[in-house]
Amino acid sequence: MQTLRNRLSRLSRALVRARVRAQRGMTLLEIMIVLAILALVMGLLVGPKVMKMFAESKVDTTKIKLRKYAYEAYPSWSAAHPDKACPGNITELNEYMNGNDSNDSWGRPIKMMCGASLPAGAKGIALLSSGEDGKEGSEDDLKSWE
Repeated sequence: MQTLRNRLSRLSRALVRARVRAQRGMTLLEIMIVLAILALVMGLLVGPKVMKMFAESKVDTTKIKLRKYAYEAYPSWSAAHPDKACPGNITELNEYMNGNDSNDSWGRPIKMMCGASLPAGAKGIALLSSGEDGKEGSEDDLKSWE
């Protein structure tokens, strides 16, 4: 009877130890593998979408800047300088903008046209960014008058 009790006692202790081992949780290696898989998925699926949105935001930011120069800064400059038809350069309009940066989102200078060089459809002043490719006359050009 005593030996049966000893055997049952040892068996119950072994079961308790087995449960404790089963409930330990994940190892550091398992956690690192899961994180690596998540990073891979994020890099392959989410990364390209984020980069595309970033490129689109550069276009949108430049369009807003061109319109702000043409429809806010130039009229304010024109009211302050009734004796002049056109500013000498775009930096004269910076006084009426929130910043002093007269470059587009790609770091290239914005081209200003006024007076005789004004393109068809533009009124007062026209501003042009050569877009992402940096080449004027391509289809990615951004214009204040369109």
